[in-house]
Amino acid sequence: MAKEKEQKYGAEQISVLEGLEPVRRRPGMYIGTTGIDGLHHLVWEIFDNSRDEAMGGYCDEIEVVVLPGDIIRVTDNGRGIPTDIHPKTKVSALETVMTTLHAGGKFGGENSGYKVSGGLHGVGASVVNALSLYTKAEVHHDGGKFMQEYVQGKKKAAVKKVGSSKAHGTVITFQPDPEIFKEGVIFDFDTIVNRFRQQAYLVKKLRIRVIDARSYEGKINTDDVVYFSELNLELPSTTFYFEGGLVSLVKYTTRLQKALNNKIFYVEKEQDNVGVEIALRYVDDITDKIIPFANNIYTPEGGTHVTGFKTALTRTLNTYCKKNEMMKESEGGFTGDDVLEGLVVVISVKLPEIQFEGQTKAKLGSMEAQGAVATVFGEAFVNYLEENPDEAKVIINKSILALKARKAAKAAKDSILRKGALEGMTLPGKLADCQSKSASESEIFIVEGDSAGGTAKMGRDRKTQAVLPLRGKILNVERARLDRMLGSEQIKNLVIAMGTSIGDTFDIEKMRYHKIIIATDADVDGAHIRTLLLTLFYRYFRQVIDAGYIYIAQPPLYKIKKGKEVFYAYTDEERIKLAGEADIEIENVEDVALTSEEAEEEEEVKKKSNKVHIQRYKGLGEMNAEELWETTMDPLHRMIKKVNIDDAAEADKIFDILMGGEVPPRKSFIQSNAKLAEIDL
Repeated sequence: MAKEKEQKYGAEQISVLEGLEPVRRRPGMYIGTTGIDGLHHLVWEIFDNSRDEAMGGYCDEIEVVVLPGDIIRVTDNGRGIPTDIHPKTKVSALETVMTTLHAGGKFGGENSGYKVSGGLHGVGASVVNALSLYTKAEVHHDGGKFMQEYVQGKKKAAVKKVGSSKAHGTVITFQPDPEIFKEGVIFDFDTIVNRFRQQAYLVKKLRIRVIDARSYEGKINTDDVVYFSELNLELPSTTFYFEGGLVSLVKYTTRLQKALNNKIFYVEKEQDNVGVEIALRYVDDITDKIIPFANNIYTPEGGTHVTGFKTALTRTLNTYCKKNEMMKESEGGFTGDDVLEGLVVVISVKLPEIQFEGQTKAKLGSMEAQGAVATVFGEAFVNYLEENPDEAKVIINKSILALKARKAAKAAKDSILRKGALEGMTLPGKLADCQSKSASESEIFIVEGDSAGGTAKMGRDRKTQAVLPLRGKILNVERARLDRMLGSEQIKNLVIAMGTSIGDTFDIEKMRYHKIIIATDADVDGAHIRTLLLTLFYRYFRQVIDAGYIYIAQPPLYKIKKGKEVFYAYTDEERIKLAGEADIEIENVEDVALTSEEAEEEEEVKKKSNKVHIQRYKGLGEMNAEELWETTMDPLHRMIKKVNIDDAAEADKIFDILMGGEVPPRKSFIQSNAKLAEIDL
């Protein structure tokens, strides 16, 4: 149990702003969406309340359990939500927190129950309660156990003391309402685990236990235990506890890469009432990973804390390099991009009053964070470089290499894609463009090979569909700089066709097509080409993926023909199903080896009058223009999959493993997933 601090935490620390009614009417305003992301957001809200207790030093253990029926139970050993009467609402503070929007210990300024919290997470408990079919709050404090239950946000009875207890903390159990979450109430355990692994890194010495109890078929009674783990059931579980905090997170993030500075830089200090914590290392890579947090909220769009860090990093390395005469004067100085290449850094700031830009909390807007980060990091990093000359030399040499590559890339780009020249540049000769000038209705098919390209050009709708054939496999850009990329004719053609330019002149508003459809053959080579293209888009055109413009075509595997009737099957299961529904017999399956018994059966089938021909497509080039239109290009009948990034960190890791320069991680990945591979024999 965490040691309780002396600061008073009672009903007067709970402030009230407004009622709860709007939540069920417009849940999207409070949790973003009622889809799978919104469902998981309920867990984050309850967890964040417990996490904020840990940030204040009142809690060191949190347990999250997914119970049968996808019911969530979150337990902490914090102070426990106050249960005395609130001076404004005249009911228990627990009831106020659970049933009133914007009620919590995060709003009262200096008189609040928290010095630092994740923003307006005081709304969490009431929002989760409102969007749940059933909720139960249990509080252990002052020697007693208190409880209140709710249905769709409304209390069933007043808060009551139900027993004595030596523990302290809060237990929230809730069942999301299927009326709200119509796509289904099914939690993804891996998503929950990944989220809380990150949070465990951010709060040193906080133990987070995650348990999946949905497979347990016996009766579960949690009334007599504070922590679910006390039941000692054999269930899938994961526990996170990191003494090193951000240093451990940097080690985890770079575990698949070659480190350049083995001694990870780390600083933790408070400056002007802003807590600053930073850990970094350089790796043998050409990209950077900046992982920023503000009050433990991930801010993917950066903000003032990232700006302060970049400014101090560039200034410090330039000063050190000049002082030690490590660069020729003719080379000039480092830019921000030079010193970022290969950098992996975690930046965490904690502020008593926090401001974000926009409703999504994706970008920090608090100006005091910029100066605090620049001061704390700048001073500490100077000392790190002075005290570790070997590490400093590696970092400087890495930045000098990036500087030279930047100049080479600029020369290449200036000669190939001069700024503002795209509009007047001749489109690639192999591109069959569409007639429409409206990007919103235009789409481009990137197809594999001239044969499929020719068929697609004949089968397309010329008004809205463009076709760009690729010859073979494009360059793997995972470890290729811009100058080498633009030396690839195929990549250059694709960039020109898109119209967005690349690098610092990229402009998504100039996108010529709002659907980029990757159409490759259904074989190993086709999968490889598709992966190479996705690597290109992920590393250099991430905004295009985020905008929802990238798709993957799903051509059929089989054409089934009986007389004048034609069926298309996209999987082996569908082929069997279609054959059964059509009451047909198989005359021939092309490209499929038959045993002697199967061959005899086939001969018997041929003697029957009800014959069917099944053609197995190996590539798009085997289809004629009409077939390709019907199955793959016709917007009314085709199947295409939109590419999105649910977990950027996981996506980044997979691209590093599959397309990076380190062989052992890739070998391990292949061995671990070999049984899942779909091999076309």
